[in-house]
Amino acid sequence: MQRAPLDPKHFDALRQFKAGIFKVLAHPTRIHVIETLRSGELSVGALLEQVKVEPANLSQHLSVLRHNHLVVTRKDGNQVLYSLRDPLLVEVLEAMRKYFQKHFEDSIQMLKQMKQFR
Repeated sequence: MQRAPLDPKHFDALRQFKAGIFKVLAHPTRIHVIETLRSGELSVGALLEQVKVEPANLSQHLSVLRHNHLVVTRKDGNQVLYSLRDPLLVEVLEAMRKYFQKHFEDSIQMLKQMKQFR
């Protein structure tokens, strides 16, 4: 099923939405949490083992991610389990990694060329 093109009058709202997501992703710990959740649902304890920050710090970041609907929670007994609301977010981060890697490699090439001309 093909989607209808977005009406230009909604472009600004879409840009605002994108900016809001990137603002939430603007912290390395939140990116680490999202990358950690790529493999599936995890408890706070399991996240702490992998993300390696203070519990209060992780709690604050999880709150921001929850508030902005990037992660969802589910209770299992006395544990709160976190998962990504939409795994497509992992693809966004993967695209950013590729973008970084390409530009990093370009910078290395430029430095090598500058060194040759010395």
